[in-house]
Amino acid sequence: MARIAGVDLPAEKRIEVALTYIFGIGPTTAKRILAATGLEPSTRVKNLSDEDAGKLRALIEREYKVEGALRGEVAMNIKRLMDIGSYRGLRHRRGLPVHGQRTKTNARTRKGPKKTAGVTRAKVAKPAPKK
Repeated sequence: MARIAGVDLPAEKRIEVALTYIFGIGPTTAKRILAATGLEPSTRVKNLSDEDAGKLRALIEREYKVEGALRGEVAMNIKRLMDIGSYRGLRHRRGLPVHGQRTKTNARTRKGPKKTAGVTRAKVAKPAPKK
């Protein structure tokens, strides 16, 4: 199992697919990385030599922003939107969809579970004592 950018890549997967387990690397970027390093996309991770893993590690470290650095940048971008008071920042702050989706119905992923107004039963008066 190769460890690249702080992520253990699954040994049985093809290297082309395994690279997508790294946050910030999708299928297209994985193909570009493999083309730049000259590795065969169908190679399994368990069959990678230490030299090949080193090439991948060096290229990703040098040319791509992945994992923690990328997550930090995304978080800072969202924080910046909230700080400047833009509409998108306001939507982030309120936990609502940002890209213009409807919210009358749907948007449950962003809004969380429904908050229904619970019905409270009025206290029943005790019957008057019998004489």
